[in-house]
Amino acid sequence: MSPAIDVQRLRFRYGRGPWVLDIPELTLERGARAFLFGPSGSGKTTLLGVLAGVLRPEEGEVKVLGRDLACLSGAQRDAFRAEHIGYVFQMFNLIPYLSVLDNIALPARMNAARRARLDGAGVKEAAAHLADQLHIRDLLKKPVTELSVGQQQRVAACRALIGGPELIVADEPTSSLDFDRREAFLELLFRECERAGATLVFVSHDRTLEDMFSRRISLPDINRGAL
Repeated sequence: MSPAIDVQRLRFRYGRGPWVLDIPELTLERGARAFLFGPSGSGKTTLLGVLAGVLRPEEGEVKVLGRDLACLSGAQRDAFRAEHIGYVFQMFNLIPYLSVLDNIALPARMNAARRARLDGAGVKEAAAHLADQLHIRDLLKKPVTELSVGQQQRVAACRALIGGPELIVADEPTSSLDFDRREAFLELLFRECERAGATLVFVSHDRTLEDMFSRRISLPDINRGAL
């Protein structure tokens, strides 16, 4: 089976600016839990965007679950991400006019493969179950605009996990959580990844978490791009 992530000679920059990413090689086996770290400006969020198909590399190969995202059109990358990737964005990217329930359920409602992986549960039932694990079930009917930052972060995490995507990319997903909420979030994240056999790429400035992961990746060590 091909690796979950196989990056070769990746280069990416915004416009005609300096190279933000210049990574000769990065490979991550399926099912791995990778902790990605580095200082601000080292390209962590940009790399997650490339791995999730949000950004298209200027040079190189970016194979995710066996597909080279660099060869796909924008629409093809969007479709691939919807089916195979759960993304916890740093700014959450929740839909402001939808309720908590509808935000969590959205990926499964929009993608048949995600719905099919719910093991017979309905979309609402699956969304409520995930919300319960992160103690936001009583918020399901609320609009997300009425939530605290920490609550929004948990909604974003549930949305990424619904329907068992094969790759989870998480950009500072615990930054607004207190200790107890952080522990509950990580337990859910690891449990859902194990259940689905998913690969996890987790970015955080909190180095106290890194021993919980099977792989630790220092971006400055692999990225020759400019800071």
